[in-house]
Order: sequence, then C-alpha cells, then structure tokens
Amino acid sequence: QVQLVESGGGLVQAGGSLRLSCAASGGTFTSYAMGWFRQAPGKEREFVAAITRSGSSTSYADSVKGRFTISRDNNKNTIYLQMNSLKPEDTAVYYCAGGYSYSGSQTRYEYWGQGTQVTVSS
Repeated sequence: QVQLVESGGGLVQAGGSLRLSCAASGGTFTSYAMGWFRQAPGKEREFVAAITRSGSSTSYADSVKGRFTISRDNNKNTIYLQMNSLKPEDTAVYYCAGGYSYSGSQTRYEYWGQGTQVTVSS
C-alpha cells in the first residue's frame, strides 16, 4: 500500500509562486506514474499535471500550461509541482496521486494523498 503526503501549500498573492511536494512511502515509487489534481470550492476535482515513471514525459492542463512544472526525484520518492504566476483561480486543495497508468484521468490513479490547500489572494 502506497502512502502519499503533500506539503508546501499556503497563502500567496497573485503573481507569486509556491512549490508543492508529495512524498511517497510503502511502495516501489518507480512503478507509478504520478499526477497532481485540484479541487476548488463547489467544483469537481480536475487534472493539473502528470509525469511518467521515469520523469521523461509530462502533461498539463491547458489552464496551467506554461506556469506550472511537475517533476520527480526517484531517489527521494518525491514529486513536485512548481507553481509560478499564480492566479486567484488557482485556489484549491491540491492532491497528488499515483497509479500504474500515465493519464490525465483521475480514475486511472489508485493512490491519493490527503491534499494541501493553496490560496491565491488578489
């Protein structure tokens, strides 16, 4: 069983930056593609970014492309989400997820973290 723990959320002004981390334990980290999803108040959870097992390929939602960067350190069993040029509409709970398929669909991810709050003030 894989456990995922996110950290790095907080309050930031519009235009600022944050880096989220997600530490994995209890499994073979390199077996899993990883992703970030987010859920804003009153909205459904949505895809943000994904990365393959090796880190060689990444994909992004159009709304964050060019502003967010997903990466992973397989030696540290950790993935990251560097978020730049943040906007108020980026405010959400951000979740990391792990699964056997590299996908933008949350149904393809078996393991989930508890989430970390990101709030962007205008």
